[in-house]
Amino acid sequence: MMLHETDVVILGAGAAGLVTALNARGRRVTVIMPGSGEGRSSSSDLAAGGLAAAVGRGDSPSLHMHDTLQAGREGCDMAAVRRLCVEGPDAVAYLESIGVRFAREGEEWSLHTEAAHSRARVLHVGDATGAAIMLELRSAIAAAAHVEVMPCTRAVSLLRNARGVCGVAALSEDGSTVTVQARAVVIATGGVGGLFARSTNPIGACGDGPAMALAVGARCNGLEFVQFHPTALDVDVRPSPLLTEALRGAGARLIDDSGQSIMAGVHPLAELAPRDVVARAVYQAQQQGRRVLLESTCVRDRDLAAAFPSAHATCLKHGFDLRREPVPVTPAAHYHMGGIAVDLDGRTNVPGLWAVGEAACTGAHGANRLASNSLLEAVVFGRRVGHALSRERFYAGATDRQPQNEGMQLAREGAAQELRELMWRCMGVVRSAALLAEGLERITRLREETAQSLKLDHARLRLAEQMLVAAHRRTVSCGAHFRSDAARAAFSAAS
Repeated sequence: MMLHETDVVILGAGAAGLVTALNARGRRVTVIMPGSGEGRSSSSDLAAGGLAAAVGRGDSPSLHMHDTLQAGREGCDMAAVRRLCVEGPDAVAYLESIGVRFAREGEEWSLHTEAAHSRARVLHVGDATGAAIMLELRSAIAAAAHVEVMPCTRAVSLLRNARGVCGVAALSEDGSTVTVQARAVVIATGGVGGLFARSTNPIGACGDGPAMALAVGARCNGLEFVQFHPTALDVDVRPSPLLTEALRGAGARLIDDSGQSIMAGVHPLAELAPRDVVARAVYQAQQQGRRVLLESTCVRDRDLAAAFPSAHATCLKHGFDLRREPVPVTPAAHYHMGGIAVDLDGRTNVPGLWAVGEAACTGAHGANRLASNSLLEAVVFGRRVGHALSRERFYAGATDRQPQNEGMQLAREGAAQELRELMWRCMGVVRSAALLAEGLERITRLREETAQSLKLDHARLRLAEQMLVAAHRRTVSCGAHFRSDAARAAFSAAS
C-alpha cells in the first residue's frame, strides 16, 4: 500500500478542480485523476458551446442574473447566482491571463446566443471552448510548483477520523491501494451522466464524488435535477456526441422526419427555449414514433464547417454532413444541478470536506442550468474555493490512524450497465410515481446482489437511490424535473 501526505487533495481534474488547485497557493496540493491527464477526459474538455459572462455591450451582471433565475426557477440561491454573475467578467479576465484566447470580431468580443439568454453573452473558442480552456489550465498546472498530479488513480472512499474527513482511499491503475492523507479533501469529480444509458458525459462521470460524500454524512441538495441536453447526435456510441446549442442560436431548427417543426406551438422562444422544454419536446416526439432531426442547412449566413468545426467533424465521423442534410438528435443526460451542499466557498457540513463544480450544489443553477453557466461556475467558484483553502487554518496532523483499505475493488461493468438502463428508464426526461417506484425496487435488489468489497458499486447505487427518492418526493414538475403524473400542464415549469 502506498501512503501519501499533502495539505489538500483534489479529486478530479476538470476545470473546477484545476482552477481550485491553481488558486490554493501556499498549500501543498495533490490532484487525483482516473485518467492520464492528457486528451479530452473530462466533461470540461467536452464543453462545446462556451462560457457565459456579461462582457458585451448592452449587457450587465443584473441581466445575466435575471436570465439565470428565470431558467433555474425554484431552487436558485440568490447569493450564489449573484456571485456567479457579478464575478463572471473577472473569471474571463483570469482565463485570459493564463492564455485562453476567446474569439473576437475586431476589438469586440464574438458572442454567441444560446437558449434562454436575453443577450448574446457566450464567449467561445470556436465550438471547442472547453478543450481550449483545459489546454491552458493543464499548462498552468504543469508550471505550478505547489501542485502535483497523481494520474491513473481512482478515489474509492473518503477517510474519516474524530475531526472529520482526513483523506481518501484510492486504487491505482495496476490495482494497488493508495492512501492519501490530507487536511482538506475537495471533491471535483464532475457529474452523474455515466449513470444513464444516454449521456454526453465521459463514461466515468458516475457521481462518485457525491456518492462518497453521502457515505460520510455529507448533505446533498437537488439530486432530482438532472438536465438533459436536447441535441446529442443520435448514434450508438458512449458518450453521446454533443451538437452545440450555438447551432440553434445560429438558426438551426428541430424537425421530425416529415419536416414538421418540433418546437412550433411549444414555447415562444422555439429552439431557444430553456433546455428542459426543448429536451421534453424532442423526447415526446420520439415517444410518438417520430424521428427528430436538427436541420442546419437553413443557416445561410455562415460557413458551418468553419463556424462549428467540432460539430461538423463529429457529424462527418458518423456519416452525416450537417451542411447538406438534417442530422438525427436525441436527448441525453448532460448536467447535474444537484450535488453536495456547499456554502459560497465550497465548504460542506462535514469538517475537512469541500466540493466544487458540477459535483457541488451551490444553488446557482436551481432546477435548470442556464446554457454555458457551467464553465463559468467552475472558474468563479474554483477561484473562491482555492482562495478559501489558502486562508484556512488547518488542524495539526492529517489523521489519527492508518485507514484500512484492503480488499477494495472497482465497479463491475455488468452491474454498471444495468444501473444505466434503470436510470434512463425510471429517472429520465419524463418521470412518474410508478417509474420511480420501479427504480427504487430494482435498486434494492441490486444492492443485495452486490458484494461489499465493490465499494464504488455500493456508493453509486446509494447515490442513484437517493436521486430516485428525491424525484419521488417532488411530486410537482419543476425545471428539469418533469413528472408526467403532476397536476401542472406540460412545459409550464420553465416557460
